[in-house]
Amino acid sequence: MPKILVVEDEPAIAESIAYSLRRDGYTAQIVGTVAAAERELAGVDLVILDLMLPDGSGFEVIGAARRSATPPPVIVLSSRDSEADRVAALETGADDYVTKPFSPREIVARVRAVLRRAAKAAAAPANGTPAVSLSVDDATRRAAVHGKPLDLTRVEFDLLACLLGAPGRVFTRAQLIDKVWGDGFAITDRTIDSHVKGLRKKVAEAGGDAWLIETVRGVGYRVSDRPADDGGDETP
Repeated sequence: MPKILVVEDEPAIAESIAYSLRRDGYTAQIVGTVAAAERELAGVDLVILDLMLPDGSGFEVIGAARRSATPPPVIVLSSRDSEADRVAALETGADDYVTKPFSPREIVARVRAVLRRAAKAAAAPANGTPAVSLSVDDATRRAAVHGKPLDLTRVEFDLLACLLGAPGRVFTRAQLIDKVWGDGFAITDRTIDSHVKGLRKKVAEAGGDAWLIETVRGVGYRVSDRPADDGGDETP
């Protein structure tokens, strides 16, 4: 039975989340401070974390979680809904970001999804390639879906190789621009979106699942290894 640590200093919110989690079969423990959260990190399977805590910032908890021997996934809860806040949390190591107000049912659904991704990532091959239909070979610069070759442009290949190099990780558009084009290029976010759209189209035409390349709204993209019946995020 997965153990969830709920780090939230507003009792009504914390109890509502914990009740929904327990009703769904999870073990839920509530703490309300950074210090208490850091003491209880060992052995938890996932952390639900408010960023604004009475004795400090939730970012401290994310850092402590990432330094753990077995880092648990982290879902951030926050009343801050700016792109800068979402990017900061995800780049620090959060796995998902939910803005307040929210539905407890939504939180439980996100917990299921994040735990499922974490389990699949743990079972992925040692070279970091996710157990999905997409693959790339950097040496030959060949890409395939279900073993069928993909005819990609240089940019499409580099985008796919970057995303597949860290399955489940969210790459911001700025990070993708830096990795694919490097410094000195005036590339816009819309250019990234256009190339990803073209990449998804080619994957679908080759018989693959375009949703494997997920959009993380307001942030960027990641490669998913979820089962096909989960679906995916909407494209830009």
